[in-house]
Amino acid sequence: MMNANYKKLSVMVLSGLLSLSVSTTVMAADAMDVNIEDCVRIALENNHTIKSAMADYDSAVWARHEARRYSGPSLSWTSAARRVGGASSAYDVNSLFLNTVSVSMPIYSGGQLEASMRAADLGLNASEISLEATKQAIKASTQAAYFNALNCRNMIKVSEDSVKTIEEHLKNVNAQYSVGTVAKTDVLASQVQLSNAQLKLVSAQNNYNIAISKLNNIIGLPADTKLNPKDELGYIPYEISLDECTQYARDNRPDILVADYQVKIAEEKKEIAGAGTKPKVQAEVSKTIVGEKPFGSDDEKNQYYFSQNSWYMGLGVSWNIFDNNVTQAKVNQSKAAIAKAKEAAQSTRETGDLEVRTAYLNLTSAAQSIDTAKVAVEKAKEDYKIAQVRYTAGVGTNLDVMDAEEKLTSAQSTYYNALYQYNSSKADLDRAMGIMVDTNIDKFKLSETKN
Repeated sequence: MMNANYKKLSVMVLSGLLSLSVSTTVMAADAMDVNIEDCVRIALENNHTIKSAMADYDSAVWARHEARRYSGPSLSWTSAARRVGGASSAYDVNSLFLNTVSVSMPIYSGGQLEASMRAADLGLNASEISLEATKQAIKASTQAAYFNALNCRNMIKVSEDSVKTIEEHLKNVNAQYSVGTVAKTDVLASQVQLSNAQLKLVSAQNNYNIAISKLNNIIGLPADTKLNPKDELGYIPYEISLDECTQYARDNRPDILVADYQVKIAEEKKEIAGAGTKPKVQAEVSKTIVGEKPFGSDDEKNQYYFSQNSWYMGLGVSWNIFDNNVTQAKVNQSKAAIAKAKEAAQSTRETGDLEVRTAYLNLTSAAQSIDTAKVAVEKAKEDYKIAQVRYTAGVGTNLDVMDAEEKLTSAQSTYYNALYQYNSSKADLDRAMGIMVDTNIDKFKLSETKN
C-alpha cells in the first residue's frame, strides 16, 4: 500500500502542481510569459543561495581530495646556504651548502588517515545532500512567490469587478435620482463606495507589482522584469495520508540525512583522536649533499664533503606512548560531540514531523475552506442580485445593495485566498517531505553507504 502511494505521489510531483490551470490572461504585450515550472527552472539556474551551496559542495570535493592525498607519497627538498668563519672552520672553507631530498610515504597511521578519508567521504555526501536541501527550499520559496503573484492578480480581478459593479449600480441610482424616486444621499453614498473600491483597486495593482518584483528577486531576474504568469490557482484533492507523508519525510528529508551523516562524521573524528597514542610507521628515502658548492665539491683534498654526500632508505617508527592524557581528552571531546550530533539528529527528525504535520493540516484546512468559500460566493452573488431588484422596485434600500456588494467582494476574496493557501501549503508540504528536485536521495542513505 505504501509503495503504491509513493508511486502516486511521484506521478503528482512529476506532473507538477496539478491544482494550477492555464490562464489566458495577458498582462502586457512586452511581458515574459512564464508558468511555475519556468520560474522554478530559472531559480535553480540563477539563485545566489544555490550558487553559494554549490561552492560549499566544491569545497567538500577538494577536502575529500586532500584527505586522500595524505595517504600517498610526498617529495620534499630542503636547502641551506651558510657562510663559515672563525675557529669552527676546521676545513678551511668559507661557504657551506646543504641539500636534502627525501621521499616519504605513510605505512601505518594508527587508523588516523583511514578515518580522515571516511570522514571526508561522508562530508562530501552530506554536502551534496545539503545542496539538494537548498534547492528544495528555493523551489518552495519560488512556488510561494509565484502563488502570491497569482493571488494578487486575482485580487485585481476582484477589485475590478467591484468597481464595475458599483459603477453600474451608480448609474441606476443616478437614473432614479433624476426622476425623483431616491434621495441625494443614495447618490453620495454610492459615489463614496465607488471611490473606496477604486482605491482598493490601486492598492491591489500595487501589491501585484510588488509580488512580481519579489518573484523576480527569488528566481534571479532584475526586479523590474515584467512577467506574465500563465497559470491560474486551482484545486485538486490531495490523496496522500498524513502518516504516509510523515514516513516519506523521515526516509527522504535531506536535513535528516545530513544530521545522520554528522553523527557518522563525529564517530570518525573520535577514531582520528584515538590515533594519537598509536604507533606511526612510514617509509622514507633520503639523500643529503653537503659541500662548499651548492651541490657538493669535487675537491678530493677535503674528504669532509664526501663524508657528507650520503643517502638512506628504510622505515621509521614513532610512538607517543604517553602524552599526559592529551589524546584521552580529545577522545572524550569527540564522545561529547557524538552525543551532541545524535541529539541534533533526533531534534531534526522531530522538527521534520512537526513541519509535515503543520503543512498537511494547513493543506486540509484550506481544502475545506475552498468548498465553503465557493458556496459563499454563489450565495453572495444571488443576494446582490436580489438587493438590486428590490432597490430598483423601490422596496429595498441603497444600503442593502452596498452591503450586499461588500459581502460579495469579501466572499470572492476569501475564495481566492483559500485557493492560495491550498497551493502554498501543498508547496510547503512538498518541501517538508523532502520531495526531490534533481538528486537521487536513495543513493546517499547510510544503510546503503559503504564506509
